[in-house]
Amino acid sequence: MTEIDKEEEKKQILRRYRRLLRHAKPFLKDDDAKLIRKAFNVAAEAHRHMRRKSGEPYIYHPIEVADICVSEIGLGPTSIVCALLHDVVEDTEWTLEDIEREFGRKYARIIDGLTKISGVFEQGTSAQAENFRKMLLTLSDDVRVILIKLADRLHNMRTLQSMPRNKQLKIASETIYLYAPLAHRLGLYAIKSELEDLHLKYSDYTTYRGIADKINETKTARANFIRSFIKPLQKELNDSKLNYEIKGRPKSIHSIWNKMKKQNIPFEEVYDLFAIRIILDVPFELEKSACWRAYSIVTDYYSPNPDRLRDWISTPKGNGYESLHTTVMSRQGKWVEVQIRTRRMDEIAEKGYAAHWKYKETPKGANSGLEQWISRVRGMLEQTEKTAMEFVDDFKSNLVNEEVFVFTPKGELRPLPKHSTVLDFAFDIHTEVGARCIGAKVNQKLVPLNYKLRNGDQIEIITSVKQKPNEGWLNYVVTSKARHKIKDSLHEEKKRLASDGKEIVLRKLKQMKLEPTNEIWVSLRDHFGEKTQTDFLSKVALGKIDPKDIKKFQERRERVTKKRTGRASDAKSFEKALTKEKGEKTNELLIGEDMDVVDYNFAKCCQPIPGDDIFGFVTVSEGIKIHRTSCPNAVELLSNHGHRVIKARWASAASNDFVADLVVIGTDRVGLINDVTKTISEDLQVNMRSMSFSSDSGIFEGSLQVYVHSLKHLNTLIKALKSIQGVIKVKRVDSKGNMATGS
Repeated sequence: MTEIDKEEEKKQILRRYRRLLRHAKPFLKDDDAKLIRKAFNVAAEAHRHMRRKSGEPYIYHPIEVADICVSEIGLGPTSIVCALLHDVVEDTEWTLEDIEREFGRKYARIIDGLTKISGVFEQGTSAQAENFRKMLLTLSDDVRVILIKLADRLHNMRTLQSMPRNKQLKIASETIYLYAPLAHRLGLYAIKSELEDLHLKYSDYTTYRGIADKINETKTARANFIRSFIKPLQKELNDSKLNYEIKGRPKSIHSIWNKMKKQNIPFEEVYDLFAIRIILDVPFELEKSACWRAYSIVTDYYSPNPDRLRDWISTPKGNGYESLHTTVMSRQGKWVEVQIRTRRMDEIAEKGYAAHWKYKETPKGANSGLEQWISRVRGMLEQTEKTAMEFVDDFKSNLVNEEVFVFTPKGELRPLPKHSTVLDFAFDIHTEVGARCIGAKVNQKLVPLNYKLRNGDQIEIITSVKQKPNEGWLNYVVTSKARHKIKDSLHEEKKRLASDGKEIVLRKLKQMKLEPTNEIWVSLRDHFGEKTQTDFLSKVALGKIDPKDIKKFQERRERVTKKRTGRASDAKSFEKALTKEKGEKTNELLIGEDMDVVDYNFAKCCQPIPGDDIFGFVTVSEGIKIHRTSCPNAVELLSNHGHRVIKARWASAASNDFVADLVVIGTDRVGLINDVTKTISEDLQVNMRSMSFSSDSGIFEGSLQVYVHSLKHLNTLIKALKSIQGVIKVKRVDSKGNMATGS
């Protein structure tokens, strides 16, 4: 790099740093600016020889993360300092002791939470899950760790284009699996939406680009529609003397895509592409009445959908979100969502938890719902016996659930995750109440343990001293507290059963002349589809797993390990084995050419065909599985087991036939099924594996499995089927019947 380039880079670094200081200025007092300057100098010096994959100086990254913390999340000086230093312990010679000595214990603790665990993890565990757990354990101690990590992840996603494809998939999947739900739970809606959109961009670019282009194409028409929609409202709002601002905003690309998938409709049939937001400037004590006045003005002019009123002002969401949402019918015959909130509510909706600190002293206690959730999470964090994978799964289930609000017999309001049952409520009251619960009265009517709670239910728990938890209860609960307490109760019995089961398995392994190594135990557990070794062994003891089937495990294992590359346990060992077999340095599996040197299979869950965007996954006992990047299981595999993901692409010579699932929907008529089968078999010479048709009230639906050579071949078939008279829709689906992407 030339000297001129270096000088220009120094200027660019200073420009970015000064922009950060401008954004931070309203938050600074006393010696804050000096401390930020010191952190900047330390980071700039520590990272001086480092560059990002894009070729840019590494110091750009911590500056941008710090800027996101202050300008997009609303965090203060402590977070800015920690964001500037967040990678120095992980990537440079600096230690946590150095940080504590130079900046203090508070800063060292936050940076420790942001630093990945180094070292080798035992087989069967996930380094990603271990690092997730380490970060999440700081949630009850200092939420700023999570907020800085979200800023770090947002900047990484914004600059993901310079990373190799397999890293893009891994990072994007982690993002949608954990970070986007976490941003949502902490009330950071803008960041959550951007993370979701960026995930779609890197996991399914064709879909992302298609929706983005269509949003741009309809931009002018949308702006005109919004202008005409809000014009009469502005007059009424002005007459009412309310201080207000009206915005029209398009829905995120990801939320539009979600609606298309859930409702199985094309972009053109998604009618609520945007929302109107009315933001009021009123004192805190007048907020509620002002919002309802604005609601009255909107619904006086436009007819509301009575099923679509959402009052999160009287009962805020668990993350503190407050707003009135209504969907009204426009004069053009389109449904439009209108959101009504105050400036304070809007800031909380945009900046989440950080804004809650600002408004903590308000009489309403604006952040009480969020703090109740964090209190529930603290209880979950104390469950130290869980594996990292179980911990992350449990935590995630607490993130994605919406809430239901119910009452105790004395009228106390209690929020619980949506789909909670009477049993969840009982354990939420007290562990002993849960353990002795035999049923409940809901609104004075007797209901069983698995009754799902609804908003407004009043619940009285019925107990018996003779009652005790059983394993079936785990099917009735969704809260981690209830699940943990039930498991605790069952733990001792399961430990005894596992001890008996281990003796049975050891005898069987001895007969088969297999050493009971850690790898064998992990492989056995994986083969029988059990999450933990205790689950596997207790099922053996109970006879739910037949010891004779362990023989089948050995036969399958021997088949898989015939080829050397099939024995790989992760991506790195696979790449070494592949290089050795092919005699050339490579980290990419060519589908269609490498079958003679590596054992791979196509995943049944998504049935990839040539042309699909794919990746390889190193399984414990079944060799390499090839998945579509849009596979329903891709996010979990990529986010929890990134070390097992390998690059894969179709060889140009790939010419096998592949199975694709299609659903054909249309208006029924005589001869339609004959036309469909004729088009497939005679006109296009495509072989069918199976087909079934049903008709109801003049609408027919057909499920087809066809053999195709490639994605192009499949798209030709879909186009031909769509041209048949009476056919309304043809779509590719995955193994679960969900609409597939990329075709």
